[in-house]
Amino acid sequence: MGLICGLVFVGVFTLIALPWAVLGPSNNSKQALATLDSAIKADRRELRKERLNVRKNEILSSIPWLNQKLLKFELTPYLRRMLAQADLNWSAGRLLVVSAACFVLPAYAVSQVANSFLLSLAAGIVTGVLPFGWVVFKRKRRFAQFEKGLPEALDLMVSGLRAGHSLLAAMALVARECAAPVGSEFKVCFEEQNYGLEMNAALENLLARVPLQDLKITATAIMIQKESGGNLAEVLDKAAYVIRERFRLKRQIMVHTAQGRLTGWILTLLPIVLGLGIYFVDPQMISILWHRDIGIKLLWGAAGLILIGGFVINRIVDIDV
Repeated sequence: MGLICGLVFVGVFTLIALPWAVLGPSNNSKQALATLDSAIKADRRELRKERLNVRKNEILSSIPWLNQKLLKFELTPYLRRMLAQADLNWSAGRLLVVSAACFVLPAYAVSQVANSFLLSLAAGIVTGVLPFGWVVFKRKRRFAQFEKGLPEALDLMVSGLRAGHSLLAAMALVARECAAPVGSEFKVCFEEQNYGLEMNAALENLLARVPLQDLKITATAIMIQKESGGNLAEVLDKAAYVIRERFRLKRQIMVHTAQGRLTGWILTLLPIVLGLGIYFVDPQMISILWHRDIGIKLLWGAAGLILIGGFVINRIVDIDV
């Protein structure tokens, strides 16, 4: 009985498999196999392209043609560094587009009112630099916060070193415990060293991101100690003391020069505010300044004298410590 069942199975299998082996697969089967093979090859080509494309794509603007143009300019890295130092999530293209809009719209409005090319150009320049001024303001405020929190960060590093931790572990402690921007910048420095970058290179990158004199003192002390040896905790403790003394002296100078700085702002803004007030009270009287040639010359002369006076006062009260 088992032999008969085996012979029946072999006969049925031969009847089914023999036509397939002789005639080959049907057209539908061939088409399905070809589609599957082409899909597999396409996936392999895409994976190969992804493996070969190891370059870092830098997007400077969401507008494609503007992104291509910005990649060719040497000014773009400087703008990107300023935006990163100001902790602004802007691209260089966005900053330039906003500045262009701030230049064109006020210049067009002034040209419609005053009908003077020079006044329109002056108004466009003044408003066009406002976005850059905002970036510089944010950058200076962030640097001031970093300078204020640096002594506490150094004290934390000194405590970690005296407790037996390494310098890398002390930096990790600062990155974890200190608030931004001190903690965030030291976190980047710690991660660069953790990924294999040398200490000197990581500190140089930190100085490139935060170019402050106090941080230069700290980085120089660390690099000298790394080369010559010594008690790093004591060196950082003295560096923190020097930074606190510089910060105290700078604050004292700010107090003594407050009157001079206030005088500079008043003398700079008073002619502008007074001119706007007269324009809203009696527009016809002050409009003589931009409807006549002598008035335009007087406006340019006044603007130049205001800029020179503001620059001189700023240089007088700006005492480098």
